[in-house]
Amino acid sequence: MALKPTSKQHAAQIQAGTAGRIGGHWFERMIAQSISALPMPYQGVALGEGCLFRGDPGQLLLNFVMRDLGLTVVHSARAIPAGGLATAESGAKELEIDGVRLNRCKSDVILLIQAGATKRCVGVSTKQCSNATPTNAQLYFSTATAFCALLQSNGIPLSQAAVNAMRMFCGDPTFRPQDAPQSPVGRASDPTRWFWEELPAAARDEIETTLDTHQDRITRLLLQNAYLGDPFPPDYMAHYTRAVESGQPEVAIFTIDEFIRLSRSYGGFHTKSYRVKKGSHKDPPGVEHLAPRFGVVQFQRGGQKQHPTQLQFNLKAGYFYKSPFSPEAAGAA
Repeated sequence: MALKPTSKQHAAQIQAGTAGRIGGHWFERMIAQSISALPMPYQGVALGEGCLFRGDPGQLLLNFVMRDLGLTVVHSARAIPAGGLATAESGAKELEIDGVRLNRCKSDVILLIQAGATKRCVGVSTKQCSNATPTNAQLYFSTATAFCALLQSNGIPLSQAAVNAMRMFCGDPTFRPQDAPQSPVGRASDPTRWFWEELPAAARDEIETTLDTHQDRITRLLLQNAYLGDPFPPDYMAHYTRAVESGQPEVAIFTIDEFIRLSRSYGGFHTKSYRVKKGSHKDPPGVEHLAPRFGVVQFQRGGQKQHPTQLQFNLKAGYFYKSPFSPEAAGAA
């Protein structure tokens, strides 16, 4: 649903966000154009080991998928950009792929491959970075209640106390410190939300245990199954790691199963200390908070002006340089 601006400044922020979303789909268009330009039939090219590759992103992705499917030659290959559908402000808001009507899906690129009489249709989730240094990549953006409902509808139980705690973490109306009859004595932090370390202990323990116990399932839900009835959940992930001034682009490519396994190997549920150093609610000296994360997935209150209480899940910046994702490249960036 389109946002209604409340001021000229807010209108400018909405416009900037729209332009950012449109510009953010350049990587999937790059992949589609590259694969469309390949002469057919196409003979697969051997890739090195690991997750990091350099070269043309479309060709790298096609060769990775061919290797994973056990194909040496494909007689036709087509990549259809689909990531812009859910955020389209104008233009096509629906695609038809193999007779399936599509208006949103977690796959940003749909790859159609034919090898002989065999046809394959696979989904690819794309991430991209336009900076010289890798940044966080957004994975999932929704409300606390929607995230909890996603878990519950997929057989991962959460008590109402745990759901309420997540709403406190996001600062939903009536769940904020400023809504409490009496704020904790000496509290000098942001009055619009509770921080992780401030959540009720029993509810916080339940959430942490759930995230740790069901880490693989939850990571898969965020990657593949956030949209109900999605006809093309992603089978692969392609991540344009960072901007390069010269030389070949660097792309990290995984199967979704491989990514989930590596994220689990990186770590279970854990927290990291941080301070709020900017904005209207800077932390006073000596105050620190805990940032929750599991594997290379980290999450936080969105805090944006348009959606301040949304729950935002990101991939850790530069995770593809960390062991066990890419042991040989650890410390390269």
